Amino acid sequence: MKNVTIYSTPTCTYCNMAKSFFKANNVAFTEYNVASDLEKRREMIDKTGQMGVPVIDIGSEVIVGFDEARIKTALGI
Repeated sequence: MKNVTIYSTPTCTYCNMAKSFFKANNVAFTEYNVASDLEKRREMIDKTGQMGVPVIDIGSEVIVGFDEARIKTALGI
């Protein structure tokens, strides 16, 4: 299984949708709250060049937003 990381904020609807999707599909993930973790916010901006969340890092693929089809493809499900 690939490493999955999500950069999110607590009030982001699409972030919560992504996390619910991962839980429903038994996908382990690491979550970083970029509203309070400034170091991880900088890391997210370095990866994407922008501030939008969620940013989902699956293996070596970075997906901005909750794109269920791309996430399934990246995870191989």
